[in-house]
Amino acid sequence: MAQRKRPEDLRSHKWFGVKDLRSFGHRSRALQMGYTREDFTGKPIIAIVSTWSDLNPCHAHFKQRVEEVKRGVWQAGGFPVELPAHSVSETYLKPSSMMYRNFLAMETEEFLRAHPVDGAVLMGGCDKTTPGLLMGALSMNLPTIFVPAGPMLRGNWHGQPLGSGSDAWKYWAELRAGNIDEGEWQEVEEGIARSFGHCMTMGTASTMTSVAETLGMTLPGAASIPAPDANHPRMAENSGRRVVEMVWEDLKPSDIVTRDAVDNAITVIHALSGSTNAIIHLTAIAGRAGVELTPERFDEIARTTPVLANVRPAGDKYLMEDFYYAGGLRALMNELGDRLKRESMTVNGKTIGENIRDAKIYNDDVIRTRDKPLSETGGLAVLRGNLAPDGAIIKPTAAESHLLKHTGRAVVFADYNDMNARIDDDALDVDENSVLVLKNGGPLGGPGMPEWGQLPIPKKLLKKGVRDMVRISDARMSGTSYGTCVLHVAPESYIGGPLAFVQDGDLIELDVAARKLDLKVSDAELARRRSTWKQPEPRFTRGYGALFAQHITQADKGCDFDFLHGGAPTPDPEIH
Repeated sequence: MAQRKRPEDLRSHKWFGVKDLRSFGHRSRALQMGYTREDFTGKPIIAIVSTWSDLNPCHAHFKQRVEEVKRGVWQAGGFPVELPAHSVSETYLKPSSMMYRNFLAMETEEFLRAHPVDGAVLMGGCDKTTPGLLMGALSMNLPTIFVPAGPMLRGNWHGQPLGSGSDAWKYWAELRAGNIDEGEWQEVEEGIARSFGHCMTMGTASTMTSVAETLGMTLPGAASIPAPDANHPRMAENSGRRVVEMVWEDLKPSDIVTRDAVDNAITVIHALSGSTNAIIHLTAIAGRAGVELTPERFDEIARTTPVLANVRPAGDKYLMEDFYYAGGLRALMNELGDRLKRESMTVNGKTIGENIRDAKIYNDDVIRTRDKPLSETGGLAVLRGNLAPDGAIIKPTAAESHLLKHTGRAVVFADYNDMNARIDDDALDVDENSVLVLKNGGPLGGPGMPEWGQLPIPKKLLKKGVRDMVRISDARMSGTSYGTCVLHVAPESYIGGPLAFVQDGDLIELDVAARKLDLKVSDAELARRRSTWKQPEPRFTRGYGALFAQHITQADKGCDFDFLHGGAPTPDPEIH
């Protein structure tokens, strides 16, 4: 650990502490806003990076949480400043929130560098905000702490708990099958989201805030607290206090997010049976920390990691509120025992091992013990084969077990619009043994790799009682989704990956135990099809979309921009 800083060592001193005309201007403008010299002179200036917006329901409480973070910063002798950032609302942002994760990462990195700040509090939780904020902060590498938004309260319909996303898919299928009516569907709509906070299933939001805590970037226990719980504002205030000390100690993300910390995060993702999206996001986060990840590392750790979180969609009934009451993430991590590298440093200046050693499980049906896991092996698996040379992902714990080894004939959709137009057509040549294939859903093809991977079951099969089929795409799926969905097929079809050449009637073999995904077509036939394939027209010719198209990497590389993934750090600006 570096020697404790002095006031003149602060980064902000270059803006405010120098005796020249430029610093005169900086000080006079702070005074213009009604601050006194005592407010900012010789004190750590803390950027509170808030992703609040009127169109992000997950972060509706952030206006108040910002004030609580500020309170903690003031109490610890710092000077808090709020810097609003792109909210990246999962609910409303189109064509895909994934397109804008890197936008948020760039914004976070650039305005932390460009402004007179010494440390940062990152406020996120909605799916892409957690990785986007962490990616930017890692590249900038100022003392930083993450404040998770927290899960919303469980939903309710007719006395039954409802889970974000998972029950939307479930009851949408029942509506299409004719088992519930429009009035009941509206009741589900009105009962599924009952408070501020992000999804309360083990979707991408809860998975990624758990990753942030496991990496060591939050206070202990922060990720599990429900957003409306009184412990949540206390955590926000404590985070504000702690980040001021981190500045004086010069404790930075590069001291925390190491290869061991990344391995811990992979382990926890599997123990949670977390979102498939976590593989893409953690790969990008690790890359910003200089830790190269391959899909094989996720698969290697999966084989020795039990699933302990009995939380939907992989679990049978519990939600994040139950997980919190059962002991939360700290209890799950402690139960993992020697599966974790406990010497990894965290933002509170202690190791992961020190932070979790007293944590207890209070309901061992919600958080299973290692001798009674939900599954003996991790919740995600990496597949390879001639259909996915660079890998594909499946979540076995969310699939029907009889489909984990399956061969079926392909029913192919050229893109989302084609699928949407034909999926419920009674003339569609499909049965329960078919394999649904969606093309052009990847990083460039979507564009932005939308969450289309949980293809709907055709209506005529729903009416027969079918609720799962093998589905394959180069898209992602919501972390709240379930089913035998093969995702992230790389390289994607839009750039000429093998998925582009699949035709109706082709046999596709899935064998999860063997980690295999093969198109049963000869190499010669694939070469013939490739020779007649034409690259689709660009989705964008200007603006951010064009930048995205020119620099986005494929799913196995984390979908980061190639010019941001690694490289020498950008120096601070000169102050003139």
